[in-house]
Amino acid sequence: MKEFLIIAGPCAIESEELLMTVAGKLKELESKFKEVEFVFKSSFDKANRSSINSFRGHGMEFGLKALRKVKEEFGLKITTDIHESWQAEPVAEVVDIIQIPAFLCRQTDLLLSAAKTGKPVNVKKGQFLAPWDTKNIVEKLKFGGATDIYLTERGVSFGYNNLVVDFRSLPIMSQYAKVIFDATHSVQLPGGMGNKSGGQREFAFPLMRAAVAVGCDGIFMETHPNPDEALSDGPNQIPLSDLEFVIEAVLEIREVSKKFRNIPVR
Repeated sequence: MKEFLIIAGPCAIESEELLMTVAGKLKELESKFKEVEFVFKSSFDKANRSSINSFRGHGMEFGLKALRKVKEEFGLKITTDIHESWQAEPVAEVVDIIQIPAFLCRQTDLLLSAAKTGKPVNVKKGQFLAPWDTKNIVEKLKFGGATDIYLTERGVSFGYNNLVVDFRSLPIMSQYAKVIFDATHSVQLPGGMGNKSGGQREFAFPLMRAAVAVGCDGIFMETHPNPDEALSDGPNQIPLSDLEFVIEAVLEIREVSKKFRNIPVR
């Protein structure tokens, strides 16, 4: 992997056509921003939707087939979530990074099954977890044999239906593993619309600028050609047409902030 990651893609695998559209854009950006490792993300199952009537996906078989096609046609690295231990092995045959959802970040058997594959593992820090508690997650993964570990900050519960980002978490978690900042889930309003989650996508870009200035090893962001029509997490996804500008700005800020990252202030 390169020094800095951009993990991006639509929240859910709505269709193969959607994946190919977004992946094509990422491939185009990969040729422009050569210093960045682009990782394509999408989920075959949204297992923790607010409502029983919400779109979950088309299942693992369809999803992995579609993700494999993205990998073969565009040569992009791939990541997706697993929710159950038995999914780790078949998912590892397709993806380059296994992702653990925030609500499942402490599930020991799930972590060990992901670690056992030998693939890099990215764990979303739960909305209920203090940053220093992620040390225990990393220890579980290492016990299971994982050597390439990422921790992702995605906000912490702040009252009902709201999240807030404590940017102290980035340097704290970086003591244990490489750190990714999830810009779009951090502006989610969980359950904020009654039978589904809301979001404030207008704050995603400011927060990712702050995260890069503080220091992180990558940015995670969900993106969609038409977020208002997305079947999952539309209110916090970034329009695909904005992606190039967003990445360019993030990299400029990162370049400046690198000069000051190791200067101690006490």
